[in-house]
Amino acid sequence: MLNDREVEYTLKQTRRARQMRIAVYCDASVVVTAPFYFGVNKIDKFLQIKANWVLSKIDKFLRIGARALPVHSGRRDYKKYREQARALVHAKIKEINQIYNFSFNKIAIKNHKTRWGSCSKKRNMNFNYKIIFLPERLAVYIVAHELCHLGEFNHSQKFWNLVSRAVPDYKEARVQIRKQVL
Repeated sequence: MLNDREVEYTLKQTRRARQMRIAVYCDASVVVTAPFYFGVNKIDKFLQIKANWVLSKIDKFLRIGARALPVHSGRRDYKKYREQARALVHAKIKEINQIYNFSFNKIAIKNHKTRWGSCSKKRNMNFNYKIIFLPERLAVYIVAHELCHLGEFNHSQKFWNLVSRAVPDYKEARVQIRKQVL
């Protein structure tokens, strides 16, 4: 119980941890990492001290309403969701590219650790499989962003003008995508 609210959390105790750490993920799940020799009382006391912070993060993610990203997204999650992501990306490219009519080579679905998408000079586009967990408007923004690199391979004003043709509120989408955890 944190401030009279029931909060479930996953406890990871490890020999490598030197101190306690709390992480609140965008699916509103809470993970506490602690040294293996810390007792339950010490962990509970730490959670009580951090209760306001934990609850504010949980509320923030619930308010955003993003679909749940896998917390520990490894190879299994990637294999599970890759084809779903491929179908989404292909559909969005087909829809958005009607505006631009850009030609491209390959489209790949990857398990990037730090990127939602990328575009190479060879006109290949890569997308993170976790795109399927984003709200649709953010997925559209990512696809439009990478498509526009086929026209302008930089982030100049010309590039952003291209993006605005498909995503008029791209500035707001850009702020929101930076709040998403990969």
